[in-house]
Amino acid sequence: MGQSAGDRWTVTTDKFASFDGAELAVHRLGEGKPVVLLHGLFSSAEMNWIKWGHAEKLADAGFRAIMLDFRVHGESASPRDSDSYPPSVLIRDAAALIGHECLEDGGYDLVGFSLGARTAIHGCAAGVLNPRRLIACGMGVAGLTDWRRRSAFFKRVIDEFDSIERGDPAYLSRQFLKSQGVDRIAARLLLDAFEDLDPALLGDIQQPALVLNGEKDDDNGSAEELAGLLPNARYQEVPGGHLDSATKAELGDAIVSFLSQP
Repeated sequence: MGQSAGDRWTVTTDKFASFDGAELAVHRLGEGKPVVLLHGLFSSAEMNWIKWGHAEKLADAGFRAIMLDFRVHGESASPRDSDSYPPSVLIRDAAALIGHECLEDGGYDLVGFSLGARTAIHGCAAGVLNPRRLIACGMGVAGLTDWRRRSAFFKRVIDEFDSIERGDPAYLSRQFLKSQGVDRIAARLLLDAFEDLDPALLGDIQQPALVLNGEKDDDNGSAEELAGLLPNARYQEVPGGHLDSATKAELGDAIVSFLSQP
């Protein structure tokens, strides 16, 4: 299956079985050096990477963008049984994708936005994911170490979905969840599968890393502090807040620039 992403490139999509048999969608664009891209919560590969041209920029720069739809997102399965959401489920899905694509340790780059960044960092800290370079977008220390607070916000969006009104701090998230057609029962199960990260483990991530954050984005705590805790990272800002930095051309430009360095 394919869809247009510009004059030169066509997005192709297929599905594969993850570690537990759940059917996940993977989208690809371009040829060349592989880059695995992990999207944000309630989003999708289409919304995070394709729609705003970031994947096309990677393809034009000689990369092959490999974009997963996490379970409960995009074109992937949304199982409603609790057994489908063990601890570290999304890390295991990302590892299953890397295995499906036959990517070797150090033979791919890894980019995540928000939930995708959280998953990428957890996976690298655990040694499950071993990219050449790492880019974490829209993520700070609190988003890694204090998930309970962030999770409570999203659970409220789900539990009070029909009563959240304009002017409520949760309204924009409610509207985004609605626009993406996310299965709320499955999403709530997924939220309970995430665990906090011991910040001491950030020192185990030795890959060159870029922490990329919207200048008005503090939803997940301090991204600049996160960069300081990673041994080989630098911090960079792009325009926007948490909900719109992924729509800015500067995000894709920064990703391509960092991954293109010798």
